[in-house]
Amino acid sequence: MRISEAMGDPVPTAKGKVPVLGYRLSWESFGSPDRGTVLCLHGGPGVPHGYLTCLADLASFGYRIVFYDQLGVGKSERPRGTSLFTIERAVEEAEGVRKTLGLGRIHLLGNSYGGMLALAYAIKYQRHLRSLVVASGLPSVPVANEELRRLVRTLPIRVQRTIERLEREEAFDDPAYARAAMAFYRRHICRLPTWPRELTRAMGELSQPVYRTMWGPSEFAVQGSLRYWDITDQLPAINVPTLITGGKYDEITPRIAQSI
Repeated sequence: MRISEAMGDPVPTAKGKVPVLGYRLSWESFGSPDRGTVLCLHGGPGVPHGYLTCLADLASFGYRIVFYDQLGVGKSERPRGTSLFTIERAVEEAEGVRKTLGLGRIHLLGNSYGGMLALAYAIKYQRHLRSLVVASGLPSVPVANEELRRLVRTLPIRVQRTIERLEREEAFDDPAYARAAMAFYRRHICRLPTWPRELTRAMGELSQPVYRTMWGPSEFAVQGSLRYWDITDQLPAINVPTLITGGKYDEITPRIAQSI
């Protein structure tokens, strides 16, 4: 039985604000932990967790599903400045959420940037994990960037030229750049003619300070603090049951998924 209302948002079993590392983070959970707790890490960086709430239906299988918005995202508190937007702090934040909410040993699921965060968390805190799911995640931003630029080269020539020109001019706020980026997103983020409202809403609520600080002005213009991030050589340290998923047309390509 689905716990979500017909044509509406899922109804949480519990929700609130949890204090972690000096800031209050918005969280919500669904179901009871009869078979364990799944902690979900959203992507972006900077996209609120709402696009993942379809996973709340896992509660019908006996799991407690927990979501939270990372610092500076969604309904969570926003700090002054951008110095706290680092993946190292985000790992400690995830651990703080787990510990403060009393979740015990968890199944950890991360999507996209959340998959990066999940891998980094597993390397440091795998003693708290029952299992790990990395959905369209990546261990190396340099490798991912190579693949992203390769995908850009498959776009129509006029779109490629627009991207090249505006990136050369650093005109990332030009509406033409946003339109060109959308051509990429419709191929490699969501290929449905009409995007699910949860995804549309979450993308519309993207935290630009978080996204641009950590990633860059678009998915394929990686200029932020994560641009050199690479933990590939640390992956052998992860020794928990792990599922890696990816998609044929995903911007996180099969080559990236296979590198985990």
